[in-house]
Amino acid sequence: MAKKKVKFSFINEVYEGILDRAEVTRKGEVRLKRKEFKECIEEAFNNGARAAASGERVRFPVIGTLVRKDVKARKSGTGINPFTKEPMTIRARPASKKPRWSFPRSLKDTFGNKKNW
Repeated sequence: MAKKKVKFSFINEVYEGILDRAEVTRKGEVRLKRKEFKECIEEAFNNGARAAASGERVRFPVIGTLVRKDVKARKSGTGINPFTKEPMTIRARPASKKPRWSFPRSLKDTFGNKKNW
């Protein structure tokens, strides 16, 4: 039976990392060292970046979405510099894949509101 590809979930990734690293004391308290928590968060972000690089749209709650953008190849040729109006040569560029980050509307509104400045 073929394995289903599961969408990346940042919350689930952090949750699983914390469960793996947390310890329970004799009193029943859950302990997690700061260093282990930091490693858990970094690992979740790195796994999210890998998922986005493979073509998946990855949502990070509150802070935004990471996707892969395919950039087309560009041919070489000549053009005109728009500032100096002098002719210039344009180098060829191969096609590539680049990260694209988009912020949620709520975050844009927060930064757009002058009360928060």
